Amino acid sequence: MNDDYYDAIIIGSGPGGGSAAWRLARTGKRILIIERGDYLPRERENWDTSEVFAKARYQADETWYSSSGHRFRPGLHYFVGGNSKVYGAALFRLREEDFHEITFPDGVSPEWPLKYDVFEPWYQAAEELFQVHGARGEDPTEPWSKSPYPKPAVSHESRIQKLSDDLVNAGFHPFHLPLGALMDEDGKGGTLPHSPLLRCDPFDGYPSLTNGKADAQIICIDPTLATHSNAKLLRNAYVERLNTDPAGGQIISADVLINGARRVFRANVFIVACGALSSALLFLRSANDRHPDGLANRSGLVGRNYMRHNNTTVLAISKSPNETKFQKTLALNDFYHGHSKSVMNKWDYPLGHIQLVGKSDGSQIEIEGLPDFLHWLPARPFEFIARHSVDFWLTSEDLPLRENRIFYKDGRVHLDLTESNMECHRRLRETLRSMLDQLDIHPHLFDRTLYVGKDVPVGGTAHQSGTLRFGEDPQNSVLNLDCRTHEIENLYVADASFFPSIGAVNPTLTIIANALRVAETISSNIWR
Repeated sequence: MNDDYYDAIIIGSGPGGGSAAWRLARTGKRILIIERGDYLPRERENWDTSEVFAKARYQADETWYSSSGHRFRPGLHYFVGGNSKVYGAALFRLREEDFHEITFPDGVSPEWPLKYDVFEPWYQAAEELFQVHGARGEDPTEPWSKSPYPKPAVSHESRIQKLSDDLVNAGFHPFHLPLGALMDEDGKGGTLPHSPLLRCDPFDGYPSLTNGKADAQIICIDPTLATHSNAKLLRNAYVERLNTDPAGGQIISADVLINGARRVFRANVFIVACGALSSALLFLRSANDRHPDGLANRSGLVGRNYMRHNNTTVLAISKSPNETKFQKTLALNDFYHGHSKSVMNKWDYPLGHIQLVGKSDGSQIEIEGLPDFLHWLPARPFEFIARHSVDFWLTSEDLPLRENRIFYKDGRVHLDLTESNMECHRRLRETLRSMLDQLDIHPHLFDRTLYVGKDVPVGGTAHQSGTLRFGEDPQNSVLNLDCRTHEIENLYVADASFFPSIGAVNPTLTIIANALRVAETISSNIWR
């Protein structure tokens, strides 16, 4: 058996690559998963706020550049499981309306070439694979579904239940956040003895020391390797470039650097799932005579139309103590659509999504510093603030702009970003602030700038998408409707690169669903 030849090579082991590997391994074909990182170490520092956030212990040690010449460290994580090792595990379906054109003050969120009905069965499969906990029917913007969530919603603790009740009394529609949280509750406010996930603060943005997060390593990679001898994982292996045949119509091999030595691996099918930014970079550095501007880049769109959501994490101070241990259980979509569809939104344009995040601790607050409006508190009141904190994540849609792109220049990675739709995001924040008096919370919001490594806007690469968009017209897209490149017949993509737009909810479930769809296409149409 040739250890350098496979039926399929999957590059990247995050939610997209991991899900594709999970599905394709069941065909019995020889599958190689190539991951540039190693397993994230299980160590005490997994739950150390200073190590995870202030020191960015698990963040990629790279320097990228913006168009202004600003140097920054991108918020990427190179491990088995990819960025899902530190994600918040909020697993949403895009709303049905997100697949259609939506107008914003700054421009248009474009229509998808495939609509929600095509993705619905794959969303259900993704929810079952990642064991999503949720409750159908609570969220008025929720798209239709043929089946319930596979697991019951993670329950609210007392202060969050009161917040939910207060929201309902004020006329809003809070709902239980759909979570990839491997938590087995005991029905009495605790967890069962063998529950992988505990009710504890370090979850959102932290690696899971107890393997209690439904990440791609725990759900896809490790089970696949344990049960399918035809699947192999190659770690600490960087794919330097993909090579085509002389005609440029097929990928024939991948050049892979392992401990400074180059090896060549061959396959019938190649699936790129490095994350939207890194996948585009791989296409660009694989340029050759037949593809002088990068693989499959006749349209000039490889690396362009980058999106990453307008995300803000804010802390509010509850008037009564908030003793919650696991806070990330509640969300609100009353402002997701414009006024005509979301009557609680007073503006004609969509504002976005609100959810709770992991609870602040005193160390985070001390590192970030106190805002001016807290000057009246006693000296060093960090633990006091943490005890009273309620922490929100705000998401508004980011529009795909051609000039927003990742590319190489003078041997360096450059990421250009012009922010869009910020007025909607500002209004979402102000809307939340205006609601706080009704919720037993002081009417002030304090930015949590360390969360997910978002030290500067361009460096906050969470929710990356759009750099290899899919579509029917090769002039206006890089991938076809099966997420295979228009120009290269055995090159597929299985991460968020394919998104034409991003909506305003976390993209991971859509990545998983589409990766399962792509894998099924390969299995049924190529290997039948």
